[in-house]
Amino acid sequence: MSALELKQGIYWVGGIDWNIRNFHGYLTEAGTTYNAYLIVDEKVTLIDTVKPSVSRQLITRIRQVIDPAKIHYIISNHVEMDHSGALPEILEYCPNATIITSKAGEKGLRRHFKQDWAFEVVKSGDTLSLGKRTLSFVNTPMVHWPDSMVTYLPDEKILFSNDIFGQHVASAERYDDECGWSYTRHHAAKYYANIVTPFGKQASKALTAVSELKIDMICPSHGLIWRSHIPNIIEAYTEWSKHNSEKKAVIVYDSMWNSTEELAVALEVGLGRAGVKCTVRNLRVNHISDIMTDVLDSRMILLGSPTLNNGMLPTMGQFLTYVKGLKPQNRIGFAFGSYGWGGQAVKEMEAAIEALNWDQPFKAINIEYIPEESEIDSAIELGEKLGSFLLDSE
Repeated sequence: MSALELKQGIYWVGGIDWNIRNFHGYLTEAGTTYNAYLIVDEKVTLIDTVKPSVSRQLITRIRQVIDPAKIHYIISNHVEMDHSGALPEILEYCPNATIITSKAGEKGLRRHFKQDWAFEVVKSGDTLSLGKRTLSFVNTPMVHWPDSMVTYLPDEKILFSNDIFGQHVASAERYDDECGWSYTRHHAAKYYANIVTPFGKQASKALTAVSELKIDMICPSHGLIWRSHIPNIIEAYTEWSKHNSEKKAVIVYDSMWNSTEELAVALEVGLGRAGVKCTVRNLRVNHISDIMTDVLDSRMILLGSPTLNNGMLPTMGQFLTYVKGLKPQNRIGFAFGSYGWGGQAVKEMEAAIEALNWDQPFKAINIEYIPEESEIDSAIELGEKLGSFLLDSE
């Protein structure tokens, strides 16, 4: 794929990683892109680089537009290696280029690369003249690293948004409308759920800051460029940053001899009777990063595990450790399970729900061995009560 001109003199020159399937624990079934952008002006400027494994793509695309030696500035919006990893290689072509970054960005880049490059530190409100155009900067610390910032080009109303509004998508298409809102929204939601969720307050502050900007195009560091669904994705981010969710439920469980699975099915039936949309995810066949996308949109989370070795199954323990780190808020929790003689798994899941500060309006289900028909009926009834509670919740 060639460099793509987004607006006159402004190009996408990033790299496409078609084959990556794991991004530090996040299942990237659609691959990803590492987006970099080139602005050709009196002072040629590169906004971000790429992961080292696709650095040749970056350099090849830059060369399609201009000699890399002419790069005057490199904007580093984020230190993480999928953004900055190609800096040493690109600086071999333009050794006198100045790196523009935040204060924390300079510290992080020095720690990563151990090089005495030329740095210029910027803060929110600072501007940088490129000749005909001027860039401005907004620091967005902890969305999702301390060094994070975004870059704005007011002349063309383009926001280079760093990780905000990103998606892990490898695609021959470059724009949101080429893949459609539903597809792009799904991958943006998964990205937010697994990366940005713990930083809702910081994301909200960043959204407030960028809301004052006139935006015709959002160019994130990963995935598709937003040009047609900008109001939609800003609205979605606003809701997600407030930990708002829909009146839906997700049942997350694992089972040994199908007893816990039978309870999961019964609870799903009851929720359906109450009129609640419900997704059911078995931890053995669903990746935790995909389940987190369901958690992002669902207000009620039902957790099920049998007892093994005086505790819950390792799959549930892994999932709850992951959820604990992401800290989704304003949720309703419920635990259920089965056991042979101990029954500790349900207690552990209840404790995890309490630690997350989720509401627990109903007593857990904990069935010995195989549930009787009457116990299945009771689980259906309780599912219906849970559904009614969810629909009546604020």
